[in-house]
Amino acid sequence: MILRRAAVLGAAAAMVLAACGTGTTPAPSGATAGCTVGVSWNNFQQPRWAAHDEPNLKKTVEDGGGKYISADANLSAEQQLTDVDTLISQGAKVLILLAQDNKAILPALQKAKDAGVPVIAYDRLIEDASILYITFDNVLVGKAEAEAVLAKVPTGNYVLIKGDPGDPNASTFLPQGWDEAGLKAKVDAGDITILNGPDGTFTDAWKTEKAQQNMEAIIDKAVADGNTIDAILAENDSTALGVVGALTAKNYGFPPLSGQDGDPANLNNVALGKQYVDVFKNANELGKTAGAAALELCKGTAMASLTLPSGLIDASVAPVAGLSAKPFTTPDGTSVQSFILQPTPLTAENLQVAIDAGQITKEDLCKGVDPATGPAACK
Repeated sequence: MILRRAAVLGAAAAMVLAACGTGTTPAPSGATAGCTVGVSWNNFQQPRWAAHDEPNLKKTVEDGGGKYISADANLSAEQQLTDVDTLISQGAKVLILLAQDNKAILPALQKAKDAGVPVIAYDRLIEDASILYITFDNVLVGKAEAEAVLAKVPTGNYVLIKGDPGDPNASTFLPQGWDEAGLKAKVDAGDITILNGPDGTFTDAWKTEKAQQNMEAIIDKAVADGNTIDAILAENDSTALGVVGALTAKNYGFPPLSGQDGDPANLNNVALGKQYVDVFKNANELGKTAGAAALELCKGTAMASLTLPSGLIDASVAPVAGLSAKPFTTPDGTSVQSFILQPTPLTAENLQVAIDAGQITKEDLCKGVDPATGPAACK
């Protein structure tokens, strides 16, 4: 059960990919002391929010002289509206919103506008020209997922397990990436058949247990129809865990399966051969980016002029000296300012990257793995 937090999680040391250890996040130049940054999390069900995003966001704000406050809506769009009111009343000068629903959040966005509080849409798009959008390149994430699985299984029967239908990542960006990798072309050519319908199956709130229920029903139907499941595209790690749970419960074996986020259980599944690819989004760096951008907005810097200092963000996710906001066109044609970071696909061949990033220990990565037959990272 997910419980609403009574207090903000303690700050954790920021992890720097190249250094593989702890250190002090460089404070943005000219950071304003006394800036209160309010963060509305839609939920803490996803392991990465508490383990990686929040500690680095919070530390960056506090290292820059700011104050961090937050609330957890516990998967409730209605509660999130109340949370935003509370954060504004507590003195938030900048709001960071991880929206439970990108349409239901619009009244809260309007209240922030009316109060003169700039808003950062964190890892989930809000289609409004006033926001700053900070995320990973979710089209590229989907493309990396599909490229890996298509290379392994170029023809056959596929299953598509998508995330929450209210999240543009699930409904638009990730499927766009799949198609850019060639999925649609192969379906149109008759090389690939989607067993669960052309649009796949959505997963309410990205819940692992819901994904497992959906996948078990898909397996039952495939068996009844005499079809084999040759590959599975799951949009993220929580849904991929549900897929693995279903495959295990049905004693089906483990067709090549995708995911994203680099959650420890999934990285272990990659090492065990239960998941083929996990697109790693270094959430430590995303949290730093949001914290630094919030401090700059607190100083009154225009979104279009935002530039983060060189050295703040690891080169693996932002391979340029310094990171500047760029225009991003949303699916409805709205132009927003954005920071878009780069993901890294991980398979059994390069799992050492996750260890070096501090995302997982070798012990946890290699739990249950036979060193004689397992990946190089477990030798």
